[in-house]
Amino acid sequence: MCGSSAQFKQMTQEPYDIAIIGGGPVGMFAAFYASLRDTKVVLIESLAMLGGQVMSLYPEKRILDVAGFPGVKGADFIAALDQQLAMFPVDVKLNTTVTNVEQATDLFNLATSQGETIQAKTVIITTGKGAFEPRKMQVDGVEELVGQGVHYFVTQPQVFKDRHIAIAGGGDSAVDMAVMFNDIAASTRLIHRRETFRAMEQSVNALNASDVIQETPQKIVAIEKLADGQLQLTLAHVKDDQKTHVILVDDLMINYGFISERQTIESWAIQPALSGNGFAVDQEMRTNIPGVFAIGDANHYAGKADLIAVGFGEAPNAVNAAIRYFDPHRGGPVHSSSLTLQTDDLGPAPK
Repeated sequence: MCGSSAQFKQMTQEPYDIAIIGGGPVGMFAAFYASLRDTKVVLIESLAMLGGQVMSLYPEKRILDVAGFPGVKGADFIAALDQQLAMFPVDVKLNTTVTNVEQATDLFNLATSQGETIQAKTVIITTGKGAFEPRKMQVDGVEELVGQGVHYFVTQPQVFKDRHIAIAGGGDSAVDMAVMFNDIAASTRLIHRRETFRAMEQSVNALNASDVIQETPQKIVAIEKLADGQLQLTLAHVKDDQKTHVILVDDLMINYGFISERQTIESWAIQPALSGNGFAVDQEMRTNIPGVFAIGDANHYAGKADLIAVGFGEAPNAVNAAIRYFDPHRGGPVHSSSLTLQTDDLGPAPK
């Protein structure tokens, strides 16, 4: 009896205007902007804290590509977004996975891992590429050493102070990590399969100006943990496996990027159309399902750059379009510079 009453109470509470699924940086800003527009909004995040990959994987990494934040650490960046989010009332649900989204007549029913059903007039998907896990290194014995000198995640760089480390990878994150550890570790090596790095030009410039030892074009072909705790890495030239050399390090960070999957989203009753690795959207961030929008890394279109800054620009478009969907007669914000003055507004011409 109590269970039925609770369920009835959940299903009859006032629905939200907007439900935002995904509490990364883009979801946080979208929730803030939705509250700025005086909507009833809920932000739903599957992890125990807001911030997405930035907070979970790179809290100490310096973010360089968001306007107004010159080299801010990931954790500080999320703290600023959290402070902004607290300016207006937003319901935040952590440790909550949306297990299903069904479309009713004029509402969406969101079933969650907490056993509740959230109702909303519109849905904005900000889940990024979905759940993520690190791309594994395909070398015998490496997985047995994870946590024993081999690391896929680094959340506290100072733990590695004065240690000899190697980083495997060549993208933005690997290069930024190498530059960061250059000031912390006793020595830092960056191992990459190609001659050049696939990172932002200024990041590569910082790498070249540092003391990081660049092992290119090299690949790790063997790894062994020695009796003294050090790791013995055997490197081979990418084009000639017979050309090898051995290096000794205390720790190996594997930074090959992440594999994303949409297993949970694929189980939803609604299935927005896809474009590449994201949901297909129009200029207003609308999917092919009326009332459902996708922003940030969750969407894809021609020319899309997967940057936090781009997601920040998409958020107001999605929120404003969502408001027009459930309240077509409601006006939107207009800047004074967008107003066109009529001749009558200027008064009589001077004589």
